[in-house]
Amino acid sequence: MPIIYTHTDEAPLLATYSFLPIVAAYAAKAGVEIETRDISLSGRIISQFPERLTEEQRIADHLAELGELATTPQANIIKLPNISASIPQLKAAVAELQAQGYDIPDYPESPSTPEEREIRARFDKVKGSAVNPVLREGNSDRRAPASVKNYAKAHPHRMGAWTPESKTNVATMGERDFRSNEKSVVVPADDTLRIVHVAADGTETVLKDAVKVLAGEVVDATYLDVAALRAFLAEQVARAKAEGVLFSAHLKATMMKVSDPIIFGHVVEVFFADVFAQHGETLKAAGLSANDGLGAILAGLDKVENGAEIKAAFDAALAEGPALAMVDSDKGITNLHVPSDVIIDASMPAMIRTSGHMWNAAGEEQDTLAVIPDSSYAGVYQAVIDDCRAHGAYDPSTMGSVPNVGLMAKAAEEYGSHDKTFEIPADGTVKVLDGSGATLLEHEVKAGDVWRACQTKDAPIRDWVKLAVSRARATGAPAIFWLDETRAHDANLIAKVREYLTEHDTEGLTIEIMAPAAATTYSVERIRRGEDTISVTGNVLRDYNTDLFPILELGTSAKMLSVVPLMNGGGLFETGAGGSAPKHVQQLVKENYLRWDSLGEFFALVPSLELYAEQADAPGAKVLAAALDRATETFLNEDKSPTRRVGGIDNRGSHFYLALYWAQELAQQTEDADLAAAFGPLAERLAAEEATIVAELNGVQGSPADIGGYYRPDDAKASEVMRPSATLNEALASL
Repeated sequence: MPIIYTHTDEAPLLATYSFLPIVAAYAAKAGVEIETRDISLSGRIISQFPERLTEEQRIADHLAELGELATTPQANIIKLPNISASIPQLKAAVAELQAQGYDIPDYPESPSTPEEREIRARFDKVKGSAVNPVLREGNSDRRAPASVKNYAKAHPHRMGAWTPESKTNVATMGERDFRSNEKSVVVPADDTLRIVHVAADGTETVLKDAVKVLAGEVVDATYLDVAALRAFLAEQVARAKAEGVLFSAHLKATMMKVSDPIIFGHVVEVFFADVFAQHGETLKAAGLSANDGLGAILAGLDKVENGAEIKAAFDAALAEGPALAMVDSDKGITNLHVPSDVIIDASMPAMIRTSGHMWNAAGEEQDTLAVIPDSSYAGVYQAVIDDCRAHGAYDPSTMGSVPNVGLMAKAAEEYGSHDKTFEIPADGTVKVLDGSGATLLEHEVKAGDVWRACQTKDAPIRDWVKLAVSRARATGAPAIFWLDETRAHDANLIAKVREYLTEHDTEGLTIEIMAPAAATTYSVERIRRGEDTISVTGNVLRDYNTDLFPILELGTSAKMLSVVPLMNGGGLFETGAGGSAPKHVQQLVKENYLRWDSLGEFFALVPSLELYAEQADAPGAKVLAAALDRATETFLNEDKSPTRRVGGIDNRGSHFYLALYWAQELAQQTEDADLAAAFGPLAERLAAEEATIVAELNGVQGSPADIGGYYRPDDAKASEVMRPSATLNEALASL
């Protein structure tokens, strides 16, 4: 079975046009097969509408194909970051595909006919974080490779100073939110559940039918009281103004594709309460929703009869209210413009790294009130802020590390994201019923509340515990399960963790269970002493922690090694947590410069090649892997990652240097004489032509680049842009 290299989106996709030809050329000499699958947002959209497209336009459902592969021992998948599609991104991708000649239907915002509902159902398979739950048939082992950690210590990134006077804090609900309303059960036997809403007048509506569960599965349900949310938000707007700090909201309207856009909409409406009180009905009639953000509303006012008046009202509210944190001060893009612009797992670490500051409208740093409505994990960020306020910024040259073992297999803990999250249409009760009709979980709800359920299967929990013990044994570091016994879901997981730990030899290991805020304090205290601590977490905290600590330790989360040992054998290798970097694409189009760092791809390729060597009994693949590992260390020591500005090497130049060092290592190794002989001439040629190749790569910078599309680049145009060195291309072809 070949290595599957995924085509994804934005900066990682563009980097693939440059890096994959190098990988393919080197792999071919060692007899390693590499194939690609398109799981980009545009590719996923196209795959849903084959009957509307020509034969040449059609793409098979590669995501479904890889999902099936991930359940087999033959799986060997390299997964690059995707767009986690918000509704505005989805609409933009559809518009681009339509302009390129694809007969894709418009996204039906409010489907009213059977055809529109069927189209909407197809799009629902695409939007949000649709890819990861399908592929993640194992739990996550994510850590900083030793070479990266050593480099960060030798070349520490800049950290903003902290003072005891900092006014930066987290604001969270703490009551009547998802955490406090949560109920949880362990299902005793295989069953099929139903989720129903019983309105106050007795009308019963099935929200979700045929929810299959397995014996031992943990099933949760909870809701967010929207009236309480809006009261809380109003208090935080007033607090930010009174304290003279920036107001910022931190959600995840991409992964939490159902719940968080709704919550984001409430933030927008409450912040601009007077505007919506006066003009809300007009905006609604014009199809302008707060869930899509302030930017979408302002862009649509041109088509509203009194649009200028409403625009003036928004401007007045911005001037009168607390200062808003900015995404782009120069362009006037606020924290509330686009729901997918401020994603909590990236935005909070960046704020903490920058002295607890975000940017204000004048382009200056300022203390910030970080509003995180649900209290499940808000305390994690408050604990880090409190530690920095008391002890100052962390020192990357001495600080320890917090690797992560994350529970995520079989869509574990997919909160607010997929098919069991609902905005409640009317006052009443939501019930989770078992196959006999008995009520397992029940909540009284009001119209507009956000109700959600999730599932966590028993086998992934058992595998998660096993992985935590193995990592603790391999490293000697303490392994801390971040679980809170006062939270319903966590209490059930704690019982299972304690049971499954008895199946392993834990003698001599430090394995403990702590609530997330306490686990954070424990971990950061050890960080300051240069000590490592394994965070063993559920799915959401896995996402948060694998950005939080790497950004503080390394300056980025894109340089992490992310291995997913699949439960049925095989492996999924993710290329860091750095997102898909839309700003990088914008810079490339503007000035033909891509600053995306492919280090995560380099790291993922090593264990993938090692697995291929085992699966295919291909010793050459193991030689390739070992040589690439050494080459990557040289790459780091020689500081050949992309610079940040035009004039230095960018992503393409970094790929050249990786190719040079990899060829040199292959030429020098003694395990495979044929490979050494094959790569000797290439290593000499690349070294001799270094100046010419770098000049060709850098020479194109500074002018606009045409890649033929943002969501679906033209292959020929993108390849030409990303492979501008004829000398390098000819050298690779010579293999």
